[in-house]
Amino acid sequence: MFEDSLIESGGKLRTKRGRTSAIAFLIQIGIIVVMILIPLIFTEALPRTQLMTLLVAPPPPPPPPPPPAAAPVHVVRHIETDIVNGELRTPTKIPKKVEMIKEDEAPPVMASTGVVGGVPGGVPGGSMGGVLGSVLSSTPTVAPKIATPQRVRVSSGVQSGLLVRKVNPSYPPLARQARIQGTVILQAQISKDGNIENLQLISGHPMLAPAAIEAVKQWKYRPYLLNGEPVEVETQIQVNFTLSGG
Repeated sequence: MFEDSLIESGGKLRTKRGRTSAIAFLIQIGIIVVMILIPLIFTEALPRTQLMTLLVAPPPPPPPPPPPAAAPVHVVRHIETDIVNGELRTPTKIPKKVEMIKEDEAPPVMASTGVVGGVPGGVPGGSMGGVLGSVLSSTPTVAPKIATPQRVRVSSGVQSGLLVRKVNPSYPPLARQARIQGTVILQAQISKDGNIENLQLISGHPMLAPAAIEAVKQWKYRPYLLNGEPVEVETQIQVNFTLSGG
Protein backbone atom coordinates (compact mmCIF):
# COMPACT_ATOMS: atom_id res chain seq x y z
CA MET A 1 0.00 0.00 0.00
CA PHE A 2 2.83 2.33 0.83
CA GLU A 3 4.39 1.39 -2.45
CA ASP A 4 1.21 2.23 -4.37
CA SER A 5 1.01 5.62 -2.71
CA LEU A 6 4.58 6.40 -3.76
CA ILE A 7 3.83 5.35 -7.32
CA GLU A 8 0.73 7.50 -7.52
CA SER A 9 2.40 10.55 -6.00
CA GLY A 10 5.33 10.23 -8.35
CA GLY A 11 3.09 10.24 -11.41
CA LYS A 12 1.27 13.35 -10.25
CA LEU A 13 4.48 15.18 -9.57
CA ARG A 14 5.81 14.29 -13.02
CA THR A 15 2.57 15.49 -14.70
CA LYS A 16 2.54 18.87 -12.88
CA ARG A 17 6.20 19.51 -13.61
CA GLY A 18 5.73 18.94 -17.37
CA ARG A 19 2.81 21.29 -17.50
CA THR A 20 4.70 24.03 -15.74
CA SER A 21 7.62 23.70 -18.14
CA ALA A 22 5.35 23.96 -21.17
CA ILE A 23 3.60 27.06 -19.84
CA ALA A 24 6.96 28.77 -19.02
CA PHE A 25 8.26 27.97 -22.51
CA LEU A 26 5.15 29.49 -24.12
CA ILE A 27 5.42 32.64 -21.96
CA GLN A 28 9.09 33.10 -22.98
CA ILE A 29 8.21 32.70 -26.67
CA GLY A 30 5.47 35.31 -26.27
CA ILE A 31 7.83 37.78 -24.64
CA ILE A 32 10.36 37.31 -27.44
CA VAL A 33 7.70 37.83 -30.13
CA VAL A 34 6.45 40.98 -28.37
CA MET A 35 9.99 42.38 -28.16
CA ILE A 36 10.47 41.75 -31.89
CA LEU A 37 7.12 43.32 -32.90
CA ILE A 38 7.42 46.49 -30.76
CA PRO A 39 10.27 48.09 -32.86
CA LEU A 40 8.44 47.23 -36.06
CA ILE A 41 5.16 48.81 -34.89
CA PHE A 42 6.53 51.87 -33.07
CA THR A 43 9.26 53.11 -35.51
CA GLU A 44 9.53 56.51 -33.80
CA ALA A 45 11.27 54.86 -30.89
CA LEU A 46 14.28 54.10 -33.08
CA PRO A 47 17.18 56.68 -33.03
CA ARG A 48 16.49 59.00 -35.97
CA THR A 49 20.05 60.36 -36.08
CA GLN A 50 21.50 56.88 -36.47
CA LEU A 51 18.93 55.98 -39.14
CA MET A 52 19.68 59.16 -41.11
CA THR A 53 23.39 58.43 -40.89
CA LEU A 54 22.86 54.94 -42.21
CA LEU A 55 20.39 55.93 -44.96
CA VAL A 56 22.20 59.00 -46.33
CA ALA A 57 24.62 58.06 -49.10
CA PRO A 58 28.19 59.43 -48.90
CA PRO A 59 28.98 62.41 -51.17
CA PRO A 60 30.41 61.51 -54.57
CA PRO A 61 34.18 61.95 -55.08
CA PRO A 62 35.33 65.27 -56.65
CA PRO A 63 35.74 65.28 -60.44
CA PRO A 64 39.27 64.69 -61.73
CA PRO A 65 41.28 67.81 -62.75
CA PRO A 66 41.16 68.73 -66.43
CA PRO A 67 44.08 67.44 -68.51
CA PRO A 68 46.84 70.00 -69.25
CA ALA A 69 46.53 71.87 -72.48
CA ALA A 70 48.67 70.46 -75.21
CA ALA A 71 51.50 72.67 -76.44
CA PRO A 72 50.93 74.18 -79.88
CA VAL A 73 52.61 72.21 -82.58
CA HIS A 74 54.67 74.26 -84.99
CA VAL A 75 54.82 72.80 -88.42
CA VAL A 76 58.14 73.47 -90.08
CA ARG A 77 58.00 73.41 -93.82
CA HIS A 78 61.20 72.47 -95.55
CA ILE A 79 61.60 74.52 -98.70
CA GLU A 80 63.82 72.90 -101.22
CA THR A 81 66.21 75.21 -102.99
CA ASP A 82 68.92 74.75 -105.55
CA ILE A 83 71.27 77.20 -103.77
CA VAL A 84 73.27 75.87 -100.78
CA ASN A 85 75.72 78.18 -98.98
CA GLY A 86 75.59 80.65 -101.83
CA GLU A 87 76.47 78.00 -104.46
CA LEU A 88 74.24 76.31 -107.01
CA ARG A 89 73.92 72.61 -106.18
CA THR A 90 73.42 69.79 -108.64
CA PRO A 91 69.67 69.12 -109.19
CA THR A 92 68.47 65.70 -108.03
CA LYS A 93 65.56 65.50 -110.48
CA ILE A 94 64.44 67.00 -113.77
CA PRO A 95 61.92 69.84 -113.20
CA LYS A 96 58.56 69.47 -114.87
CA LYS A 97 58.43 73.14 -115.85
CA VAL A 98 61.34 75.36 -116.76
CA GLU A 99 60.76 78.98 -115.87
CA MET A 100 62.39 81.71 -117.87
CA ILE A 101 64.20 84.38 -115.85
CA LYS A 102 63.36 87.85 -117.06
CA GLU A 103 65.82 90.53 -116.06
CA ASP A 104 64.92 94.18 -115.61
CA GLU A 105 65.97 96.47 -118.39
CA ALA A 106 68.98 98.66 -117.69
CA PRO A 107 68.27 102.39 -117.26
CA PRO A 108 68.81 104.48 -120.35
CA VAL A 109 72.28 105.89 -120.72
CA MET A 110 72.44 109.65 -121.10
CA ALA A 111 74.56 111.45 -123.59
CA SER A 112 78.32 111.29 -123.31
CA THR A 113 78.32 114.59 -121.52
CA GLY A 114 75.75 113.54 -118.87
CA VAL A 115 75.74 111.04 -115.99
CA VAL A 116 73.84 107.82 -115.41
CA GLY A 117 70.50 108.48 -113.77
CA GLY A 118 70.48 112.17 -114.70
CA VAL A 119 67.42 114.25 -115.47
CA PRO A 120 66.44 114.42 -119.16
CA GLY A 121 67.29 117.81 -120.62
CA GLY A 122 70.00 118.53 -118.04
CA VAL A 123 73.15 120.43 -118.78
CA PRO A 124 76.46 118.68 -119.43
CA GLY A 125 78.60 118.03 -116.37
CA GLY A 126 75.62 117.59 -114.02
CA SER A 127 75.64 115.44 -110.91
CA MET A 128 73.71 112.38 -109.81
CA GLY A 129 70.25 113.22 -108.47
CA GLY A 130 69.67 116.40 -110.49
CA VAL A 131 69.35 119.79 -108.84
CA LEU A 132 68.75 118.40 -105.34
CA GLY A 133 71.78 116.14 -105.52
CA SER A 134 74.01 118.91 -106.76
CA VAL A 135 72.87 121.20 -103.94
CA LEU A 136 73.55 118.51 -101.30
CA SER A 137 76.95 117.64 -102.74
CA SER A 138 78.03 121.27 -102.92
CA THR A 139 77.14 121.96 -99.26
CA PRO A 140 80.33 121.67 -97.14
CA THR A 141 80.04 119.46 -94.05
CA VAL A 142 81.38 121.00 -90.87
CA ALA A 143 82.60 118.58 -88.20
CA PRO A 144 81.45 119.43 -84.69
CA LYS A 145 84.17 121.05 -82.64
CA ILE A 146 85.06 119.24 -79.43
CA ALA A 147 85.80 121.45 -76.45
CA THR A 148 89.44 121.27 -75.39
CA PRO A 149 89.95 120.45 -71.69
CA GLN A 150 91.78 123.04 -69.61
CA ARG A 151 94.07 120.49 -67.91
CA VAL A 152 95.25 117.00 -68.82
CA ARG A 153 97.32 114.33 -67.09
CA VAL A 154 100.47 113.27 -68.91
CA SER A 155 102.99 110.55 -68.07
CA SER A 156 106.46 111.53 -66.89
CA GLY A 157 108.06 110.00 -69.98
CA VAL A 158 106.00 112.11 -72.41
CA GLN A 159 106.51 115.29 -70.43
CA SER A 160 110.29 114.76 -70.16
CA GLY A 161 110.45 114.96 -73.94
CA LEU A 162 109.16 118.56 -73.75
CA LEU A 163 111.83 119.65 -71.24
CA VAL A 164 113.91 122.54 -72.60
CA ARG A 165 115.76 123.65 -69.44
CA LYS A 166 116.85 121.41 -66.58
CA VAL A 167 118.59 122.58 -63.42
CA ASN A 168 120.41 119.85 -61.48
CA PRO A 169 119.87 119.91 -57.71
CA SER A 170 122.79 120.55 -55.39
CA TYR A 171 123.55 117.62 -53.12
CA PRO A 172 122.86 118.53 -49.47
CA PRO A 173 126.14 118.39 -47.47
CA LEU A 174 124.57 116.53 -44.53
CA ALA A 175 123.09 113.93 -46.86
CA ARG A 176 126.47 113.54 -48.57
CA GLN A 177 128.26 113.04 -45.26
CA ALA A 178 125.63 110.53 -44.16
CA ARG A 179 125.93 108.75 -47.53
CA ILE A 180 122.16 109.17 -48.17
CA GLN A 181 121.02 108.66 -51.75
CA GLY A 182 117.76 107.81 -53.51
CA THR A 183 114.95 109.15 -55.69
CA VAL A 184 112.58 112.01 -54.89
CA ILE A 185 109.18 111.87 -56.66
CA LEU A 186 107.24 115.13 -57.04
CA GLN A 187 103.71 115.89 -58.29
CA ALA A 188 104.02 118.89 -60.64
CA GLN A 189 101.53 121.22 -62.32
CA ILE A 190 102.83 122.88 -65.50
CA SER A 191 101.16 125.95 -66.96
CA LYS A 192 100.26 126.56 -70.60
CA ASP A 193 103.55 128.46 -71.00
CA GLY A 194 105.59 125.51 -69.70
CA ASN A 195 106.44 126.91 -66.25
CA ILE A 196 106.26 124.95 -62.99
CA GLU A 197 103.36 126.32 -60.93
CA ASN A 198 102.87 123.84 -58.12
CA LEU A 199 105.02 121.09 -56.61
CA GLN A 200 104.05 118.51 -54.02
CA LEU A 201 106.24 115.82 -52.47
CA ILE A 202 105.04 112.27 -53.07
CA SER A 203 108.00 110.24 -51.77
CA GLY A 204 111.68 110.66 -51.00
CA HIS A 205 114.15 111.17 -48.15
CA PRO A 206 113.42 114.30 -46.08
CA MET A 207 117.07 115.45 -46.39
CA LEU A 208 116.92 115.22 -50.22
CA ALA A 209 113.40 116.58 -50.88
CA PRO A 210 114.08 120.36 -50.32
CA ALA A 211 117.00 120.38 -52.79
CA ALA A 212 114.91 118.53 -55.38
CA ILE A 213 111.98 120.96 -55.06
CA GLU A 214 114.26 124.00 -55.31
CA ALA A 215 115.87 122.69 -58.53
CA VAL A 216 112.63 121.57 -60.26
CA LYS A 217 111.02 125.00 -59.73
CA GLN A 218 113.52 126.36 -62.27
CA TRP A 219 112.75 123.82 -64.99
CA LYS A 220 111.15 124.95 -68.27
CA TYR A 221 108.96 122.96 -70.71
CA ARG A 222 107.52 123.52 -74.15
CA PRO A 223 103.71 124.05 -74.09
CA TYR A 224 101.72 120.84 -74.34
CA LEU A 225 99.32 121.13 -77.33
CA LEU A 226 95.94 119.39 -77.49
CA ASN A 227 93.82 119.92 -80.64
CA GLY A 228 96.30 122.65 -81.55
CA GLU A 229 95.77 124.56 -78.28
CA PRO A 230 98.11 124.71 -75.25
CA VAL A 231 96.71 123.19 -72.03
CA GLU A 232 97.87 122.82 -68.46
CA VAL A 233 99.53 119.53 -67.54
CA GLU A 234 99.69 117.40 -64.40
CA THR A 235 102.62 114.97 -64.25
CA GLN A 236 105.19 113.38 -61.98
CA ILE A 237 108.87 114.31 -61.90
CA GLN A 238 111.62 112.08 -60.54
CA VAL A 239 114.92 113.51 -59.21
CA ASN A 240 117.71 111.00 -58.57
CA PHE A 241 120.44 111.61 -55.95
CA THR A 242 123.47 109.32 -56.34
CA LEU A 243 126.93 109.47 -54.77
CA SER A 244 130.04 108.65 -56.76
CA GLY A 245 131.61 105.40 -55.73
CA GLY A 246 128.69 104.37 -53.69
